[in-house]
Amino acid sequence: MLKTACLHTEILNVLSKCGHGDKVLIADGNYPIDSNTSKYVEKVYLNLTHGIPLVTDVLKVINEMIKIEKLEVMVPGDNTPPPIFNDFNEIVSSVDHLEKLGRFEFYEACKEENIKLAIATGEQRIYANILLTVGVVQK
Repeated sequence: MLKTACLHTEILNVLSKCGHGDKVLIADGNYPIDSNTSKYVEKVYLNLTHGIPLVTDVLKVINEMIKIEKLEVMVPGDNTPPPIFNDFNEIVSSVDHLEKLGRFEFYEACKEENIKLAIATGEQRIYANILLTVGVVQK
């Protein structure tokens, strides 16, 4: 039996192949994951039902598994940060700020070929999408 934060075989497989600079998208239940990601991205549909799992649940597990170098988020048109951004900052305390992208800028960023994994969640909070950049682990 594995003693790791994640037991999902597809997620484990893709994360094991990620290198420095590769990216992981954790998407809320409203994100159009099929039309706004690259054809090369591995898609994992964890969205069991409304609210299960939450983006923050998935982020906590991924944060235990990889070094996160950068966080990118989608901001509303009025630039008001949604409350979930505080949760993101608390979970990934190793990154000092969130890089804020407009909606269409975020969509374009998620279509790049270095996005290796896109995880769909049941998250219902709006603007709860986050793009993680894999960093380097130093021992």
